[in-house]
Amino acid sequence: MSPKMVELHDVDVPQFLKVLDSCEGNIYLMTRDGDRLNLKSKLCQLVGLTTLIEGGKIAEAFVMCEKASDESKLFRFNLFKSEDEEE
Repeated sequence: MSPKMVELHDVDVPQFLKVLDSCEGNIYLMTRDGDRLNLKSKLCQLVGLTTLIEGGKIAEAFVMCEKASDESKLFRFNLFKSEDEEE
């Protein structure tokens, strides 16, 4: 199965980092220059996220997930602004 892109908007950075830590596969941040940064790496998180942060939040980002379960998790996070599923 090929990786899928998830578009994130108005993302709270601390919550996003929690969700990233709970993901099982690699998550790649796609930059405007076409670079892919592996967000499972803390160094890449610092480099990649600092360029996207505006006022304490990520205004817009594109991420690519290797695992479908991680894609679902990030999609729910983007939709509900929480890492937990709606009950």
